[in-house]
Formats: sequence, structure tokens, C-alpha cells
Amino acid sequence: MIKIGLVGAGGMGTVHYTSFSYIGEAGVAAVVGTSAQDGARAREWGLPMFRSISDMLASADVDIVDICTPTYLHADGIEEAVSFGKSVITEKPMAMTLKDAQTAYEAAERAGTRIYVAQVLQFYRQSEVLRALVEGGEYGAPLDAYFTRLSACPKWARDGWLFDEKKSGLVPYDLHIHDLDLIVSLFGLPKEFSFTSCGRRSVKYREHYRFNYAYDGFNAAAEAGWLNADIPFTAEWRVYFENAAVTNRDGTVTAYKFGEAPRVFDTGEKIKIPTGINVPPTGTYLSELSHFLECWKKDEPSPRIPKEQVLTVLELLENIR
Repeated sequence: MIKIGLVGAGGMGTVHYTSFSYIGEAGVAAVVGTSAQDGARAREWGLPMFRSISDMLASADVDIVDICTPTYLHADGIEEAVSFGKSVITEKPMAMTLKDAQTAYEAAERAGTRIYVAQVLQFYRQSEVLRALVEGGEYGAPLDAYFTRLSACPKWARDGWLFDEKKSGLVPYDLHIHDLDLIVSLFGLPKEFSFTSCGRRSVKYREHYRFNYAYDGFNAAAEAGWLNADIPFTAEWRVYFENAAVTNRDGTVTAYKFGEAPRVFDTGEKIKIPTGINVPPTGTYLSELSHFLECWKKDEPSPRIPKEQVLTVLELLENIR
């Protein structure tokens, strides 16, 4: 049994806990938390709760530390865990700065441990279809791409940390990081980038962004926003290839060509697990965590989310920030 030490039992921590329960060879053995909600979850799950990672690792038998805390706590949590010789799964972003991420990787390398960054978009079936089309060349070379990731303003956020730029990085780090990670993984480092943003004067942050990433013969653009409107969460993309336009709308990937009926790709999931957050039931988190555990058993980095990709994304976000 692979024993997981879960750090943070809020929304994402609960998603991870539930997903681990579907993996026969793994399970959460202990919880780290400081809030009343963390304590309630630990009691509900029948697990011991500790106030810090150090306290947990000094007392509990844990193989891997899974960090699901607010963004600004990720880097310190990683370094604390690897100082005990433990590998880490961490929610995105792994750090608020490129320097902190590099420091964390260096600490893990000295300790002989691994860091697995949970960029979950990589594990969605829709992303896997897009990767196969880009790498396989079935429709020719990609010429243009557009990614959309919008949500209503996250008023559910507790204690206001999500609206503190120093603690969350705001819209670019919370939302756009998913699409940027996919863009970098598919197309590499852009030659140049630009962005615009807007927001109401009554708030201290920018609510909506448009990004443009330029490559040789190819352009990728994206928008992301916490909107002052009760709109449903929207995550879509459109990629124009030499010989087809491929769209991802409402989770359905469709290719359009002249002279042919639209082709709908199979993106069905065998398992759909309720998330309890603003994400529909999905088995994607299960796929992600299963992948990380397989990599850990082989003592290998993740080929889907390698260190170089993580650092490139953080460098671009830091320049935007």
C-alpha cells in the first residue's frame, strides 16, 4: 500500500482524497491541516491530523506527500517534505516565482526525491486528442489556436487569499496556467508574447486577460477571466490545422473538413467521480494521480509534466505578472 500524506483538506484536497480511494494500492494515511474544516474532514475520514508536514512525517508512516494547500504555501511545503526524503505531488502552480520553483527542484534532486506537479489539463481526454492530432499530423500543421477559460468571480474563496496577488497570482496563475501549460507542452517556448487586460475600477486586480503567443508560422491565443457575471465555467479551445478546424466545445471534440461530415472524437470516460468543486464529475484526477504513482514506483519524473515545462510556464507567467 502506498501511503499518502495529504496536506490541506479543502476542495482540492477532498478531490485528491476521493480519487485515491479508487486506487487499490494507495490511500491517504494522514492529513495536515490547521482549519476547522480540515479537522472535520480528517474526523470524517477517520484519519489522524497534524499541524505541519514535519509533525506528520515525524509520527506517521507516509510514502508520498500530496500538497493541496493555497498557492502561496506550495513551495515551502515541497521543501519541507523533501527535507524528510519524501517525494511530492503538488497542486499547480508549484511556486509563485521561478526562483522558488528552481530552489525546490534543486532540493528534491539533492534528496533523491521527485516532484510531480498537478497540471490536470494534460490528463483530460480532450487534451490527449489534441496532442495526437498535433504530433501525428493527420490534418497537417497547426496554423492557429485559441483557448478560453472563464469563470464567475470565485466569491466562494475563503479568507480572501485568492484575491491577494502575492498569494495566488490571480487570474494568470489560477486559470490561464492550465492553457499555457498545454500550449508550451504542444508547441514549445514562444518566440514572443503579449497580453492585454481589463477590470472594474472598484477591484484591485485585472478580471480578464487576452494573451498572444507567437511561433514561426503559428499563433496561439487565449483568454482567461474571473468575470463579474454569473456565467457557467467555460473551458474550450479551437485549433485551425492546414486541412481541418478542430473544436472542443462543452467537452466534445469535433473536426470539420470540406466535403466530409463532422468527425466527433471519443472522449468518454469510464469512471466519473464527483468533485465537489466547480468541475463536473470526472475521472481525470484519478488518471493524473495514478500516473504520478506509477512514475514514483519507477523512480522516474513525469514525462507529461517535465521539470523544463513547469519552469518555462512559470517564467512566462512571471513575466506577465
